[in-house]
Amino acid sequence: MPKYVIEREVPGAGNLSAEQLKGISQTSCGVLSNMGPQIQWVHSYVTGDKIYCIYNSPNEEMVREHARQGGFPANSVSEVKTIIDPVTAEEMAV
Repeated sequence: MPKYVIEREVPGAGNLSAEQLKGISQTSCGVLSNMGPQIQWVHSYVTGDKIYCIYNSPNEEMVREHARQGGFPANSVSEVKTIIDPVTAEEMAV
């Protein structure tokens, strides 16, 4: 299944309380539950003014529909083509 990175502009995201983040997470999970198992939230990274989310989804439209239903911004949605990490360097060495 395709994987997507979603960039959400949320001013002050890095200053949200644990309770606020819990509320956002609960809203997201509720929408996902209603949408069915074909879309999955993997995890998110919270920075100063943005939240970057990783989702598995059959298509970008479903990612955007999740954002619409949850009331979340989806300023950028990009399909992940390949994942690399330090092991990639070892695998590519001859």
